[in-house]
Amino acid sequence: MNSVTVVDAVLIVEPRGLDKLWSFTRRLRIPLTHVRGATHDPGAANEPKGIRAPGLGLPGKTAGTFHRDGVKTFYNVTGSKDTIVIELQDEKYQRLILSVDDPRAVVQQINLAAA
Repeated sequence: MNSVTVVDAVLIVEPRGLDKLWSFTRRLRIPLTHVRGATHDPGAANEPKGIRAPGLGLPGKTAGTFHRDGVKTFYNVTGSKDTIVIELQDEKYQRLILSVDDPRAVVQQINLAAA
């Protein structure tokens, strides 16, 4: 799981617990001006991911950086039902695919802040 917050016009994503180790990421800080939007998408966790470098890919757990068709995506997903997708521009990653506790509330918070 991940903690996703908005502080001072910055989107902050923090993997929790061992997810920091598996994803090789302690924190992502993204200016809201680079956030195109967010959606609740349980199916995103099951789409083809591409080449993992670095990260973890096990059934039911995906964490780290994945490259596919020129798109760099950060995954930190456990299961799939609580998965959100955050689309970015002018950033290291084009997409963040994350598990969160309350996907609808997090998506609404991100979209309102980015608007």
